[in-house]
Amino acid sequence: MAMTYSAAQLADLRAIEDVAQRYCRGVDRLDEALMKSAYWPDATDDHGVFVGNAFKFVEMCMVAHLRWRSTSHCIFNHHIELEDNGIHARGEIYNVTFLFQKDADILDTWHGRYLDRYERRGSAWRIIERVCVHEGTHSQPIDPMAIDSSSFRQGAFDRPTSGRSVGP
Repeated sequence: MAMTYSAAQLADLRAIEDVAQRYCRGVDRLDEALMKSAYWPDATDDHGVFVGNAFKFVEMCMVAHLRWRSTSHCIFNHHIELEDNGIHARGEIYNVTFLFQKDADILDTWHGRYLDRYERRGSAWRIIERVCVHEGTHSQPIDPMAIDSSSFRQGAFDRPTSGRSVGP
């Protein structure tokens, strides 16, 4: 059954999608402020290895993710259900994350989902509760492509992004 959305609901859906994208960009670029902007200050995050205040989780990530030279949190199939009250929503996001180890030519890959509750305060949507569901992980040696990639900017080039504009 196809859903019909009002203009306001479409704007809410887009704002919630932006929240998820800010989270991913923030963690991949190690941009603490950007990552925190996806959560309300009183939000919780259950990432298995961390359960508690989401801002504390972000602070932990800024250190824990230093073991990778770059990460790419790729999110897919973002299903969002707006609640009738206009201030709450629930979401499910499929996630595949590629993590290139800093000190070894190894690619770690993580598969799972984010189960989110979103809340609107004023005109802003953010995560109020997140549960990270793990489906599987895999590590494998990196076999370089048959091209000379030495002249390309490397994965850590734009980490951190403090004050850096999007784009080149």
